[in-house]
Amino acid sequence: MENVKRAKKPYQKYGWGQTIFEVTILITFIILFVSPFVNLISLSLSSSRAILSGEVYFRPVELQFDTWIAVLRNNDLLNSLTFTIFLTATYTFIALLLVMMAAYPLSRKTLKGRVGILGYFMFTMYFGGGLIPSYLLYVSINLIDTFWVLVLPGVFSVYNMLILKTFFQNIPDSLEESARIDGANEFQILFKIYLPLSLPALATLALFFAVGRWNGFSDAIFFLPTRNDLVPLQLSLQRMLNLTADTELMREQLDGTTRRVRILKESQKAANILFTVVPIILVYPWLQRYFVKGVMIGSVKG
Repeated sequence: MENVKRAKKPYQKYGWGQTIFEVTILITFIILFVSPFVNLISLSLSSSRAILSGEVYFRPVELQFDTWIAVLRNNDLLNSLTFTIFLTATYTFIALLLVMMAAYPLSRKTLKGRVGILGYFMFTMYFGGGLIPSYLLYVSINLIDTFWVLVLPGVFSVYNMLILKTFFQNIPDSLEESARIDGANEFQILFKIYLPLSLPALATLALFFAVGRWNGFSDAIFFLPTRNDLVPLQLSLQRMLNLTADTELMREQLDGTTRRVRILKESQKAANILFTVVPIILVYPWLQRYFVKGVMIGSVKG
């Protein structure tokens, strides 16, 4: 009983005041993060008259689905969605494979020259060639206007490799020693022992890689000048928003109907933004049980 009481003492110092404060902060952040999405949903489902009169905040006014029907019938958006899903899956798989194959040997204390190799990797975190040298490099190796220019340049992340390396180092050495006694080689130890125990880390890194690739579009602008069939979803959205802005400016110069045109486009903007954001958001619930543990990896000593 005395041990039980001692175990409870650290938790008894947190009173109702601190609990209410933490819950209040949590609810505040939830409202701040969720309210923009609720507003976008309301705008995409509201009529032009309601948006024009400023009645739309957090619930649809004069419900309509014409905007979403137009979005779902937009072949350019649907093709970009299909391509981006394939691109993100390919990029994430290759990135995880490369990070994993680098993190495992660097986590072994028996690797000769481990410090030097690790320093070589970390050097790339602080120095980069820049856009123009990168473009010239991609031209020289025939990556411009190809699918792989969206995958290979950023597929290896030293930062994520260090996270996975730290996780590998905290797996008990006794498991590896037992596997070696049973005759397991390095690949068997990696794929049958380390990877199953590293699901939180792998899920977290997969989420980082997928979100980064899903939201990227600048590389497609620079390195895919003529390939209209390789258009990521975010680039398609950016082009639509720019086209809307150009249309508004033209209408203003011609007949002064800028305000009317802008309001008519607001529901389309909201629907297009939601169309590009919702798919990646739906990934989070599947990885939630691993993500909470995985984000704490950096606080574990290496």
